[in-house]
Amino acid sequence: MTTTEPLPRPGRTGRPARRGLGAGMDLPWGAPIGFDPDDPGPNERVRNFLARHGGDYAYYAFAFQPRGPVPLHAGHYVEPYRRLMAQLPAGTPVALHQTMLNLGTVEPYDRGPVYDFTNELHRHFDWQWVVEDLGMWSLGGIPMPYPLPPYLVEENVAHVAGTIREAMRELDPVLRVEFPGFTDGVTVVVGDIDAYDFFRRVAELSGADVTLDVGHLISWRWWRGERGTGLYADLERLPLEQCTELHLSGSAFSRDRFLDLHHGVLLDEQLVLAERLLELCPRLEAVTYEDPNYDRTGTLVPKSLPNLQRLRKAVDRWAAAN
Repeated sequence: MTTTEPLPRPGRTGRPARRGLGAGMDLPWGAPIGFDPDDPGPNERVRNFLARHGGDYAYYAFAFQPRGPVPLHAGHYVEPYRRLMAQLPAGTPVALHQTMLNLGTVEPYDRGPVYDFTNELHRHFDWQWVVEDLGMWSLGGIPMPYPLPPYLVEENVAHVAGTIREAMRELDPVLRVEFPGFTDGVTVVVGDIDAYDFFRRVAELSGADVTLDVGHLISWRWWRGERGTGLYADLERLPLEQCTELHLSGSAFSRDRFLDLHHGVLLDEQLVLAERLLELCPRLEAVTYEDPNYDRTGTLVPKSLPNLQRLRKAVDRWAAAN
């Protein structure tokens, strides 16, 4: 078998159970919403949110953030994560959003320590899956402020697919690969393959489950100059049959730019596209609302509520039709 032939898909067969609406949480150390570096565990604001809303979501996905300059060793993270999980209702499924697999890089990159670290945490917390945006999270050892998309060139298709396949083999939990973002002002696009086509071809070659981030899809269409209904076109060019998860995070349009802000407020356009994808992805299992925004008491910001409620109703209808 050559590296350019589609590989057998190792994922689950048949239509999976629909989990419903989950929450994704990015918890940087020392941030207003994050881990407390002085008393390792979620800070008071996070605890207040989970006390109010912990039971409102079917599962949680936590984004990994490094704990300062400490070595990448599970022993530095098990207890803070254990304290975090203790805030959830008993039995709540959890997943991990990795940020260190660096699946889109063209540089030599040793993922062995990241695999070992992720698998060790998996033994403690039973991640239902691990997801990471397909991108370059670091270059030359320097972390990017926002992951850059992979080079959209022919020579990179088989290379990236091979990298994903290695990660699927080395990770104990299921890997989901997320469509990358194209935020104005921070994204650099190299190559002339359409990102939808590149992502589909990489997914087909690797056989990986994929996550379609609705805002990221809109960001690519916006980058290409599409507006209005053009934002929702060409969905058949995506690997819809391999999609097991949708992501939605707060975004905005400003001065003819698309901004992936993660501020909790969903766009109407995201809801339109999400409802279409709910119908088009036969293996879809989960819909994740990323980075709810809330005050010190754990109360969601009022501006986020109308479209969050619309999303929840749409997902509830989809889940009930299982």
